[in-house]
Amino acid sequence: MSNELLYKPGIELIKLIKKKEISPVELTKLSLRRIEETEPKINAFFTVMHDQAINKAKEIEKKILKGEQLGLLGGLPTSIKDLEPVKDVQVTKGSLTTGKTIADKDQIIVERIKQQDGIILGKTSCPEFGHSTSNESKIKDHCKNPWNLEVTSGGSSGGAAASVAAGVNTVAQGSDGGGSVRIPASFCGVFGLIGTQGRIPRKHAGLMSWLPVNYSRIGPISWFVEDSALLFDVMSGPHPESEPMTIQEKEYFLKDIEAGIKNKKIAWSNDFNTRVVDPEIKEIFNNNLKIFENLGAELEELKFDFDLNDLEQPFHKHLMHTFSYCVNEEFYNIDPKKLMPHVKNTIERGSKVMASDYAKALAQLMEYRSKMDKIFDKYDYILSPTVAIPPHKFNERPIINNGKIEILDITNDQMFNDNNYDYSSWIFVLAQFTAPFNWSGNPAVSLPCGFTKSGLPVGLQLAGKKKSELSLLQASKAFENINPWQQNRPKI
Repeated sequence: MSNELLYKPGIELIKLIKKKEISPVELTKLSLRRIEETEPKINAFFTVMHDQAINKAKEIEKKILKGEQLGLLGGLPTSIKDLEPVKDVQVTKGSLTTGKTIADKDQIIVERIKQQDGIILGKTSCPEFGHSTSNESKIKDHCKNPWNLEVTSGGSSGGAAASVAAGVNTVAQGSDGGGSVRIPASFCGVFGLIGTQGRIPRKHAGLMSWLPVNYSRIGPISWFVEDSALLFDVMSGPHPESEPMTIQEKEYFLKDIEAGIKNKKIAWSNDFNTRVVDPEIKEIFNNNLKIFENLGAELEELKFDFDLNDLEQPFHKHLMHTFSYCVNEEFYNIDPKKLMPHVKNTIERGSKVMASDYAKALAQLMEYRSKMDKIFDKYDYILSPTVAIPPHKFNERPIINNGKIEILDITNDQMFNDNNYDYSSWIFVLAQFTAPFNWSGNPAVSLPCGFTKSGLPVGLQLAGKKKSELSLLQASKAFENINPWQQNRPKI
């Protein structure tokens, strides 16, 4: 079997498996061989579940031979980001502080992937606790971008995006608390989707599950829009053990995916009035506006009546730092020296946030969500760049100085041993466009839309109304149909 098979749409592979034209065992072996070929170069996996994957593939092959009906994923290989537990497999969360923890149960999405005959190849790499928009940890070397091994794959779902871009699996699971699906999808030239807050459930995890400030959402990353729709379908929906904010209605996201966006209203902006964007990114974004007009949508330039930059401190430093302290204090208490310095600093700063600042920030968050809801009362989508700059090198950190983006060097000693950064100090440049939709709770996608002169992928972001994931997928499929990106692949 050729590696070319791994670049076919997952939905097509499932059909071939059901017709007995390809074997789920041979397809899984092909994916595992591709991991062996690419892993020394990109570091996309913390754990490869070779035996478990082969055994699951054999189970599915027996079902086929017996004429039994297959689940929705029908023998398709995928992966799980190493923030989520997979039973009997080590879960690191990208941190040395978790030790050799072996999960004693599956996350809800893992249960559902297994039930629907998905084959889990392994646990993909991520920065510590997902706290970075690049992908480095003390566990393993940087996760590298398949398009250029000298630049980051993005974070925190960098391993998931890199594995898809490298042709290991057609679709992967990621998660996103400020851009962690969309940023690596943009950097790696693939499609990424997050749903409305609560659309895909996690298991109830105690008191902090009730906190409304947890912006993180699970979402798929794939080469093809329909494959993300399929995995999103599998992972979404209510569950009796889920977090309290879980959406209780079950919807289906492959139906009417070809409906298009004729007469839909799109508000577009290449800078959200106050964001700073690399000129080349802005030019590529502007060149794509005509595509949406050709699809029959009505475009109108968006002008916010508030400054998003004013919300960075309350939403990041007051809300998310406090949340990080509450959730990760137990790991800090194990041994703070084992933590990445920026994670340690964030936990420490979160412990010092004043109650009055937290209360004011929470009120601002509710006000902001109301304002965004009113914008979406008028428009179906908001269109913007996904990331303001192209992928950067591992030992670089982008900042904004006097209204311009600057790239600072950071040494390995600073990165891994000691620095004064917190989580928000370098993610701002990369998450300028993505984080606002985590704050608001709206669904959003990143669509590949071109390349820089140096050959690095660029993505554009489309955000939609709450609970409008199907509409977002219809828009994404329409864009993909007339602007397909899959013919361009990294040479790795």
